[in-house]
Amino acid sequence: MKHKVRLKGILKTYLRWPVLLSIFFAAMDVQLFIYNQKAGVIGFFYFIVYVLACTLVFTTGRRRIQRDLIRFAEDYGQMQMQIVENLTVPYAILSEEGHLLWGNEEFVKIIVNKKAARRNISNIFPEITEDSLPHDYNLKIVHVKIKDRYYKADMRLVVSENTGSDEKEEPHNDISQLIEYNSIISLFLHDETDMMELEQKREEENLVAGLLYIDNYDELIDSIDEVRQSLMTALIDRKINKYMQGIDAISKKIEKDKIFFVFKQRYLAELKAGRFSILEEVRNISIGNGQVATISIGLGVGKDTFAGRYDLARAAIDLALGRGGDQAVIKSGDQEQFFGGKSVQVERNTRVKARVKAHALKELIEGKERVVVMGHSIGDVDSFGASVGIYRIARTLNRKAHIVLSDTDSSVKTIKSRFYTKEYEDDMIISSQLAMELVDESTVLVIVDVNRASYTECPELIDMAQTVVVIDHHRQAGDSIDKAVLFYIEPYASSSCEMVAEISQYIGNGLKLRPAEAEAMYAGIMIDTNYFSNRTGIRTFEAMAYLRRSGADSVRVRKVFREDLSEYKIRAAAIQDTELYKDVYAIAESQSEGVESPTVVASKVANSLLDINGVKASFVLTKYKGKIYISARSIDEVNVQVMMERIGGGGHINMAGAQLKDTSVNEAKDIIRKQIDKMIEEGEI
Repeated sequence: MKHKVRLKGILKTYLRWPVLLSIFFAAMDVQLFIYNQKAGVIGFFYFIVYVLACTLVFTTGRRRIQRDLIRFAEDYGQMQMQIVENLTVPYAILSEEGHLLWGNEEFVKIIVNKKAARRNISNIFPEITEDSLPHDYNLKIVHVKIKDRYYKADMRLVVSENTGSDEKEEPHNDISQLIEYNSIISLFLHDETDMMELEQKREEENLVAGLLYIDNYDELIDSIDEVRQSLMTALIDRKINKYMQGIDAISKKIEKDKIFFVFKQRYLAELKAGRFSILEEVRNISIGNGQVATISIGLGVGKDTFAGRYDLARAAIDLALGRGGDQAVIKSGDQEQFFGGKSVQVERNTRVKARVKAHALKELIEGKERVVVMGHSIGDVDSFGASVGIYRIARTLNRKAHIVLSDTDSSVKTIKSRFYTKEYEDDMIISSQLAMELVDESTVLVIVDVNRASYTECPELIDMAQTVVVIDHHRQAGDSIDKAVLFYIEPYASSSCEMVAEISQYIGNGLKLRPAEAEAMYAGIMIDTNYFSNRTGIRTFEAMAYLRRSGADSVRVRKVFREDLSEYKIRAAAIQDTELYKDVYAIAESQSEGVESPTVVASKVANSLLDINGVKASFVLTKYKGKIYISARSIDEVNVQVMMERIGGGGHINMAGAQLKDTSVNEAKDIIRKQIDKMIEEGEI
């Protein structure tokens, strides 16, 4: 192998000393000539002899010097590679594209398949992608795993000048092939398996804080005689204590229906795999009284401090109760996991909570100058009726009030028209733009029939308002409004209008609903209960009686909801083309062309499909304003709320919905089918 060696640096200067001395001797000889010509001739003779000697030595010895330098460099390089080869740390050299060029013995032992690595290192370590390779001088660190071992890969780009050559020969070893590369990537692997195992063990030894509440303790005890009350509590305590022993938990009853417990995090995976079987075990307890006991569990995971985990557990149990109870919620930072929640919420007969919330709402309104009420986007009858009820409360307390309303369905427009009279202010119903000008520190923002900020009529108002109140009957979601000073969530309630009607009766100050207001709230309850056939209870009819006494005319309300013949035909067409997936899940598409309120028609179709024998759940899709709206309904066998939550929606156990962006109707149907399959596989349905 012949190389043209270009000398540089100190070595180049060192070999040029004869030339520099020749210049010095020439200058000296000139001085001798000036001083004495004879001395100058003698000096010139010796100068010529010196130049000839230097030229002879340089020409005959230069090639030998180059050869010795090359041999030294090769020996030095071989020594370096020998040292790297014998390193106990896995080391490799990659091309800029990530192809393996060379690796020491330790590295080859790890990867085994060297041929695959030569194609690309990502074939061995999928974590090392093209984007993760270093493209500058900064160190890149990627954590990889192979054969149950964990490694930290340190990669750095190494750039060298290209060494020219007169001729190239075939490389005689693995090292020489690197000469042609200007840029390479050095790769070190550091085994961190022991560290990861220790970290995992430390993680497993962390304590998880938990809270367990008996949802309906008072109702349960009141439903049985005194003799059997102790038996019921003993059976529940026995089930819970046995479950706690199974996870080596320490538990303490802090109240008659509340338990605090802690356990090691390594048992958490076991609880998830069993999907918190204690929920089902407690639900199956029966002593012949017909009342079913349910519990809720909240777990806090991940915080560095015990106090932080306890705060997460409290937030988790609040979320579980806000979703109707009978479920477990695991909260870790901003993430939540939900388990259970399959049973229909039991109606609470007590009105204590409604009275407490009414007094709290009254104090908040009296402390401000103005009330702004809004519901969800594309407002429905329940949303508008509840807004009207809050409006009347505010006006009774002598506060200015406004309802934010833009897009609505056709039934709302008919009811809304009754409020454009001399009995009501011109600015009772305002747009979102005007509302943003009114909301300030002296405003109470009341949100009804929705608890998720992104679903509201104007999400910007939530950030602008300092005092926010949420009144809703939908199950609380993980991304619910978190800045509310008053949260009133009752998933067992039939509608938001029912909740507002209860609150109105405890406001005092001589509050009396006007007939138009009572009918708006009456209509909201009627639609959300599907004409009183779904989710109705004692308190529902008590609210209806209150509205009837306030002047609501059921006949006039009934006329509002008569539909056009064109909408009726669309409903019939959707039902005719319905697909029965797995023979029990009805999936249909409702056309939106020529319909004023496509989402309302879709919900009516979904309700109608439940009347078909054998149908467990119905899903009706309609394309409207660039989105796919899904109306999901069931009777008692399928929790459609959980299914809709998984695709970004929510609602109730048997009445839910979702909105999908950038999705076609066929793609949305595939999403529903996959969710059904997944829930069947997981045992959810």
